[in-house]
Amino acid sequence: MDIDWVCKHHSDLSKEQLYAILKLRAEVFVVEQNCPYLDVDGLDLEGDTCHLMAWQDNRLVAYLRLLDPHSQNSDVVIGRVVIAPQARGQGLGHKLMEQGLKQAEKHWPGTSISLSAQAHLQGYYSRYGFGVVGIEYMEDGIPHIGMHRP
Repeated sequence: MDIDWVCKHHSDLSKEQLYAILKLRAEVFVVEQNCPYLDVDGLDLEGDTCHLMAWQDNRLVAYLRLLDPHSQNSDVVIGRVVIAPQARGQGLGHKLMEQGLKQAEKHWPGTSISLSAQAHLQGYYSRYGFGVVGIEYMEDGIPHIGMHRP
């Protein structure tokens, strides 16, 4: 699997890259997960938000968003973690998380990282040093849990 990893500040995204990101997120989070919600939340273009993309044969196959700690007044926040349906089952999720953590450290060295995980993925994120914070809650009809990595 030949993957081209690209991490860009939101101001450096091309319109084609932004379109591919929003399309993949809508395909998975809204359509596949049958969860009608406003994915375009105003944070994609805020502060020093960065977008980590995995491209294969000119197709976006994996993505996550890194919200900068300054605009969040807290930790780096990892969100919108998604693997394209056709790219699943190849370990790409693990590579995406490894790349995401590297990029967070590169841009904001030594800063804690938080995320809001779908509850069934708690074990996945714990492999990367994330621990549960708080109690399970519902977000857009899906059980979630806050997680933190010092």
